[in-house]
Amino acid sequence: MHILVLNSGSSSIKFQIREDSKVLCKGLAECISEPQGSIKVTASNGKKIEKSLKLTDHTFALQQTFKILTDPELGILKSLQDIHAVGHRVVHGGEDYSDSVLIDDKAIETIDKLSHLAPLHNPPNLKGILACKEILPGVPQVAVFDTAFHQTMPEKAYMYALPVDLYERYKIRRYGFHGTSHRYVHSRAKVLAGLEDKPSRIITAHLGNGCSIAAVKDGNVLDTSMGFTPLEGLVMGTRSGDIDPSLPFFLMDQGMSAREVSQLLQKKSGLLGLSKGLSNDMRVLMQSAQTNKHARLAVEVFCYRLKKYIGAYSAVLNGLDVLVFTGGIGENAFAIRKETCSGLEYLGIKIDEELNKKAIGKELLISTTDSMVKVYVIPTDEELVIAQETQKIVSKLLNS
Repeated sequence: MHILVLNSGSSSIKFQIREDSKVLCKGLAECISEPQGSIKVTASNGKKIEKSLKLTDHTFALQQTFKILTDPELGILKSLQDIHAVGHRVVHGGEDYSDSVLIDDKAIETIDKLSHLAPLHNPPNLKGILACKEILPGVPQVAVFDTAFHQTMPEKAYMYALPVDLYERYKIRRYGFHGTSHRYVHSRAKVLAGLEDKPSRIITAHLGNGCSIAAVKDGNVLDTSMGFTPLEGLVMGTRSGDIDPSLPFFLMDQGMSAREVSQLLQKKSGLLGLSKGLSNDMRVLMQSAQTNKHARLAVEVFCYRLKKYIGAYSAVLNGLDVLVFTGGIGENAFAIRKETCSGLEYLGIKIDEELNKKAIGKELLISTTDSMVKVYVIPTDEELVIAQETQKIVSKLLNS
């Protein structure tokens, strides 16, 4: 089964064609609705095509993408009939979806209804769905939600200490994000640690420009750091993570508008803000940390906040069996892993420094042989999860 995996953003569409677990090609259509856009496709056979053109909207961008994907020179698809199903990353499923779902009119209506909870993500996700519905009529589509994996959280973990009326009226609660990534690395960790059919206490840390951490017991998420929005929790590239809730009001009293405060917390804080505007890229900050005190501070605060959450979630889990690092920072920054785990020996976490240095973008156990907690670096593969979920749901549909 050839599955098109789509991640449709506000001005870009990331895509892959997968056949089972094999990636046939991957690519990106970017700068949609801007004066000059482009489509880049790289096939697994090494062939590449790049085309610059004005991409007026998501539908036109996909139409042009499909022309490239069916180009005989690329050798991927003979025609659009070779696309048997489409799997979409959809950010917010609210309380409506605790699992992936076959997309029908009701699902489209619900995803649209939930747009007020993810105004920057659900609307462009929906554009990708509607474009495929127009261009690939009759081809089944599946929505895989970022929030779904976290829907096992107990009420005591997802409720905020606000008047309950606000939850009942507006569904204000902790939802959690990066769920597809947490789901993948958690599943891999259970296999690697030999815990597939055993009780397990696993912490997964997805560390990239956006960062989140999850506590998972026996396959169920007990808590996660992102909340009602992706702003809460760990220090991120440009997001503040946890702050005193009174700070926005203080800043508005100083003359900032609500919009300015929102931009500050979302786009100008985190690593970028702590480094005094130097960079939100951890690689740049680590290279500069020896000579630039602001870069050093950004790295230290990042690791400190992460360490606090690992300690807290170990308490939530009543102990820890496995700790997983994933995402661009988690997979590649061995110094961040070392700094974060330093001082956590009391939890049974011991890092092998040589193994840690070798784990650059590859799956590897980096804890010592006498470490009570197994620590893994596991590169995430959200597209694989989306493809597997799509194949599972579509296969059921075809066999019913």
